[in-house]
Amino acid sequence: MSKNPSDINVKFLEQFPEFVEFRAKHRERDETTGTAETETLQTPGELLETAYQKLREDLSAELLKFVRECSPSFFERLVIDVLVKMGYGGSRKEAGKAIGRSGDEGIDGIINEDRLGLDVIYIQAKRWQATIGRPEIQKFAGALQGHRAKKGIFITTSDFSREAEEYVVRIDSKIVLIDGEQLAQLMIDHNVGVTPVTSYETKKIDSDYFIEG
Repeated sequence: MSKNPSDINVKFLEQFPEFVEFRAKHRERDETTGTAETETLQTPGELLETAYQKLREDLSAELLKFVRECSPSFFERLVIDVLVKMGYGGSRKEAGKAIGRSGDEGIDGIINEDRLGLDVIYIQAKRWQATIGRPEIQKFAGALQGHRAKKGIFITTSDFSREAEEYVVRIDSKIVLIDGEQLAQLMIDHNVGVTPVTSYETKKIDSDYFIEG
């Protein structure tokens, strides 16, 4: 050293490249160790839940890719299957009669809200890549008013703009927006286009069983 420093601290040592390199390597090792320690702190149940969510995310992405590549007519049938599995429309045959009326003033189909047909829901299904904006939702809302309808479902393989989502909150008609990600999740939940592979059942101790009377 050409000069005798009054105080040797980190700020002083940072002028030497060797010290900077040493600190960088030490920091990387600490970050790696910290990540490993965090993972080991998870319980087996938490690790299983993390793995399940990752598998579900991957399946959802792959499923949405298949949906976006299917034909418009197949997409209409897919929408029918999802809604029927959710409890709408009674049977697939009954629901199928109401879907596919393209060109009907912005309405793609009508489906019963319940099995008795006490109320109906109007449907718009768009197999799009582009984001659905407010104008499309306004058009659908206008079509509902033309039919004196109060309830509608707008389903798309893409997503909705912020303006579109804000618009449906402010209008009188009840319109539910289902984007591509939500559609994929509903398909997984109701086993549409997917097949169960393996099922794991986790158990815990029943402490009440061991209480001696």
